[in-house]
Amino acid sequence: MNPPNALLVLTPGDDVAVARGDILEGQPVSADGLTLIARQTVPSGHKIALRRVLAGQRVLKYGQTIGQATQAIEPGDHVHVHNLDMPIATAEHSVRNVYVPTSLSDNPATFEGYVREDGRVGTRNYIGVISSVNCSATVCKQIANAFSAERLKDFADVDGVVAITHGSGCGMGAKGEGIDILKRTLRGYADHANFAGVLLIGLGCEVNQLTPLMNELGDRPAALKASLVIQDEGGTRDAVRRGIAHIEAMLPLINQCQRTTVAASHLCVGLQCGGSDGYSGITANPALGAAVDLLVQQGGTAILSETPEIYGAEHLLTARAASADIAEKLMARIHWWEAYVRHNDGDMNNNPSPGNKAGGITTILEKSLGAVAKAGASGLMGVYPYAETIDARGLVFMDTPGYDPVSATGQVAGGANLICFTTGRGSTYGCKPTPSLKIATNTQLFQRMELDMDFNAGGIVDGLESVAQAGERLFRLMLATASGHRTCSEENGLGDNEFLPWQIGAVM
Repeated sequence: MNPPNALLVLTPGDDVAVARGDILEGQPVSADGLTLIARQTVPSGHKIALRRVLAGQRVLKYGQTIGQATQAIEPGDHVHVHNLDMPIATAEHSVRNVYVPTSLSDNPATFEGYVREDGRVGTRNYIGVISSVNCSATVCKQIANAFSAERLKDFADVDGVVAITHGSGCGMGAKGEGIDILKRTLRGYADHANFAGVLLIGLGCEVNQLTPLMNELGDRPAALKASLVIQDEGGTRDAVRRGIAHIEAMLPLINQCQRTTVAASHLCVGLQCGGSDGYSGITANPALGAAVDLLVQQGGTAILSETPEIYGAEHLLTARAASADIAEKLMARIHWWEAYVRHNDGDMNNNPSPGNKAGGITTILEKSLGAVAKAGASGLMGVYPYAETIDARGLVFMDTPGYDPVSATGQVAGGANLICFTTGRGSTYGCKPTPSLKIATNTQLFQRMELDMDFNAGGIVDGLESVAQAGERLFRLMLATASGHRTCSEENGLGDNEFLPWQIGAVM
């Protein structure tokens, strides 16, 4: 391939281009038939103006508005927080529906998964020790910690024992959205296909009582589902001893589980982006979107989330919703977030973090347009509350915060058996019991953090492969990971502390 130009123009007519590498003040660069002189230093991944923009005018990138000039911008100017801000109003929502049903592939893909008794398929074979309340967290951790690699050496087909603990479960209302979200999340984890067996532990006097939670769990063999209450067991030490005995009884049974060949339609992938940069919407997110389209063609499911990080780009999703009802459900969640932020004296444009801005992202509109690229081109088939069980196939949306651990926790509770996580600054997120693939937006990051990054999408901006080629390569890695290939976060021992349910409501 020809070597790439110094600038990347994403859509004809854009007001800005993206720097492929650092551009020095006074350096001549060419793009879109124009030759420019950089008027300031422009860091890699940041924006440079292609044409004059007057103060108050909107600035286009991806063919969409990303902000409004706060002062006159000249060709060759560095465009960022010093001269670009949110417009007074965000994008209008499309009234033209462009939904096209996805045709299933005539070339079926498969992976090697654990088929559970209810027909669901796991990508891992863990035992979960789950706390109903923060008061039982230490007991859960002590039980899980008792099962070291040495203790599990005779159970090669058991991936491990995981403590799922949190900071809530009491000091909250017994009714309302807060307790409902917590119960949904815990139920989703306890029923997750990647947990072959579960042990739930409560203190005894908490608001989030254990018995109702146990009664709501799905069917699984009685030997692989247990509970205990610390106060009923006589205290901490007796509860730990009893819990260890429960796990020891499960181990031989779970070790008998074997992987079998299953259709890729059993794959449910949570889509995440964190530590984003100026390349996220150009390389890793579009590549993941291409992989999502391939997954949907196989009858699989992908969960787009992080509602504050689609803000301003939601019109791109409502336009391809499978029904008007689905589009309205998405807009209802957008309006809820607008009210939620106002109530807490916040600002939706506060979402781009300092790291995002250092990487070249200026406004939430710009971040959202790049984030939506993870969803590919498939139709939107459903909108779900946080941690609700996903029962639709294809691309769906789950309402979550943009904070990655909270968002991914909701996706896993909904049934995600794989997480695909794009990053430009270098997130190291792990997520037991669901493996998390880390997708680097640029080659420099991939090389700098090679023990944390699973996939390099930087070849797109380097001119070495197309988005479609990267998407095909990523889809194959997704299938391999679902079949047991260990991710970098698994090799690094991450994922034991990232369970973080969304907390809403008064703490009392």
